[in-house]
Amino acid sequence: MPRKTPLDSFDRAILRIVQRDAKTPQRQIAEAVNLSAAAVQRRIAAMEAAGIIERNVAIVDARAVAMGITAIVEVTLINERTHTVDHAKALFEAAPEVQQCYYVTGGISFVLVIVSADMATYEATTRRLFSTNESVASFRSLIALDRVKTGAEIEIPFLPTP
Repeated sequence: MPRKTPLDSFDRAILRIVQRDAKTPQRQIAEAVNLSAAAVQRRIAAMEAAGIIERNVAIVDARAVAMGITAIVEVTLINERTHTVDHAKALFEAAPEVQQCYYVTGGISFVLVIVSADMATYEATTRRLFSTNESVASFRSLIALDRVKTGAEIEIPFLPTP
């Protein structure tokens, strides 16, 4: 259900807060944005119903759960036909190791972020997703040395004052 009205300054302020911590109490959000807790609750529910807030998740430190390898992988398909692309999208979306997947332009087809416990596990993942996949022409792995910044917070600009 697409939202009919654009986000106002209250919605934007609420989004800035819940992106940092979705468990922030609504009364605390209400105080920060100068609304009642009930108004904040209605606005959050409306943004969820409209798909602006897609879901509430916990961001887990991969190292804390023994997933020490993070790889950024460039994947080039054999062609960009709809069937080939759709098959790859479905495969990558279903793979639990794939944390992020982007269908991109610029000479490659996809950029993936993959986490694995170790290099042996990562190699098994690359064999399953790429090496034995006849739709994949090539892939290139970039292994992260350090996680400098992770997360999905989007900067929500303030509305200009009229």
